[in-house]
Amino acid sequence: MDIRVTVWNEYRHERSHESVRAIYPQGIHNTLATALGEKGFATRTATLDETEHGLSEDVLANTDVLIWWGHMAHGEVRDEIVERVKKRVLDGMGLIVLHSGHFSKIFRSLMGTTCDLKWREANDHERIWVVAPGHPITEGLGEYIELEHEEMYGEHFDIPAPETLVFVSWFSGGEIFRSGCCYTRGRGKIFYFRPGHETIPTYHNPTIQKVIANAVRWAAPTEGAQRVFGNRPPLEPQGSK
Repeated sequence: MDIRVTVWNEYRHERSHESVRAIYPQGIHNTLATALGEKGFATRTATLDETEHGLSEDVLANTDVLIWWGHMAHGEVRDEIVERVKKRVLDGMGLIVLHSGHFSKIFRSLMGTTCDLKWREANDHERIWVVAPGHPITEGLGEYIELEHEEMYGEHFDIPAPETLVFVSWFSGGEIFRSGCCYTRGRGKIFYFRPGHETIPTYHNPTIQKVIANAVRWAAPTEGAQRVFGNRPPLEPQGSK
C-alpha cells in the first residue's frame, strides 16, 4: 500500500509576500506534495486556515507521515489540534518537521525544550554534511549537499540529543548546526530537517526533495510487537509457598 503523506503548511507567507509567492505560487505544501506524489506517495495537503487546520481526526487517521512547515503563525495553532497530532505520533504516525517548524507547538511539545537557536537572514552558503552515511535518510546522497543560498541557523540548538544525528550544516558565516535529527516518541518516528527558508527555492531542489522522500519512508509506521500496558495477571501459576 502507498505511504499516505499529509503536507501541512500554515500558508501565510505565500499569500502575504509577493517574493514568496513568486517562488511557491501554489504554496510550499503543494510544491512538496507534488514532488512526493511523483515519487509514488499518496499525498494530500492541509493548511492553518482550514477547518480544524485541515487536521481532522479522519485526516490524521489516514495519514502515515505528517510533514510540518510553519513560521509566522505558530501561536495560532489550536492546542487541542496539537494534542490530537501528538497522540497520533505516539500511536505511530511519522512526523517530519521542516526549517522554522522547530518553533512549532507540536515539535516543542514532543521535544520538551525551547527548541531555540541562533539565526541570520543573509543568504549564507550552506554545506550539509552527511554524518550518518548508513542511515536510510541518506540513501542516494553524496558526502554533502551544497545550497548556494540559505538562512543561517546556528548552535546552540536547544533540543534533546538526537537519537541519530544524520546531518550537520556548515555556513559561510562560520556557524554550524545539527540539521538532521531523528527521534522516537512512543511508536512514532520524528525527523527534523533544517533547510527551507521561504524566500529561497530550497524545496525545488531535487536533492532536498530526495532527503524528504527518504525521511518519509523511514518515518512511516511499521508493524511491530503489540504494546501492552496496565495491570495484568501473572503468566505462570503463583501458588502459596
